[in-house]
Amino acid sequence: MTRAFIPDEILSLAHARATARSERDWTAADRLRGEIEAAGWKVVDRGTDFALELASPPTVADDGIVRYGDSDAVPSRLEEPSTGSATVILVATDWPADVDRALTALTASAPAGLSIVVVADGVSAEQEVALPADADGLEVIRTTERLGTGAAWNMAIRRARGPVVVILDTSVEPTGDVLSPLIAALDDPTVGVAGGFGIVSADLRKFEDGGPGDVTAIEGYAIAFRRADAAARGPVDERFRFYRNLDIWWSLVLRDEGEGIAPRRAVAVAVPATRHEHRGWTALAEAERDRLSKRNFYRIIDRFGWRRDLATG
Repeated sequence: MTRAFIPDEILSLAHARATARSERDWTAADRLRGEIEAAGWKVVDRGTDFALELASPPTVADDGIVRYGDSDAVPSRLEEPSTGSATVILVATDWPADVDRALTALTASAPAGLSIVVVADGVSAEQEVALPADADGLEVIRTTERLGTGAAWNMAIRRARGPVVVILDTSVEPTGDVLSPLIAALDDPTVGVAGGFGIVSADLRKFEDGGPGDVTAIEGYAIAFRRADAAARGPVDERFRFYRNLDIWWSLVLRDEGEGIAPRRAVAVAVPATRHEHRGWTALAEAERDRLSKRNFYRIIDRFGWRRDLATG
């Protein structure tokens, strides 16, 4: 992604606002924020520092198809009673064959009461024409441009109907019923997150494959959690535009009960599935994926780096 050029006048306004905040002049700070936002920018406070981002693209409707520029623009069902057994989320970008493979295998063995949400996140032209049509139990959400994994997860979670939400990566091909074991694992109130592939860490710095059984975090290949927990503990941090390490961050959010209180468990269970090439990883040059992965990992350290109670040996 190309870094947006920040005009000098916007940068000057942001620095003036930072000065006003340091002097606790909240009236001036709010006025300056308004000027920044009116110019199409968003200021993100980070302690005494700040970052500037382009405001979200607009939400547009064309021939009855809505394309969302912001996750908050997606109508939410989270205050409605849950229905069915589970909602499965898939994020589509540039590889229609992967989406079709995952959907076909999923629906062939899914339990009753399943609903599916596909987020078409700034998809390629090839992916666009291959998107499934909305149908009973299947909804497609489109974005105006590539918003990233965190925003895509938030959009789909807002549309979830089931009491359990399962995010399934399109590189995963179910070979049987992958949902029932995950739903059953969450029947235990001590479990905050479950999935087919877990990782463990003794220090939240280095991770390795773990499970089945108790693990530190669940990988995003197949990660399941309660819709009520997502509503209470979310939204997902949308600075995770690249998928890598978001699964660790979200697992820890779902497990965390606060310092001094025993965390909930992350449990890996055996699921019938085949993992294929993860194109979101292999499509990038090594240096770029390492850079994006490290940036995301620092977000884990910023929030949980000292929380050894969330680590498992």
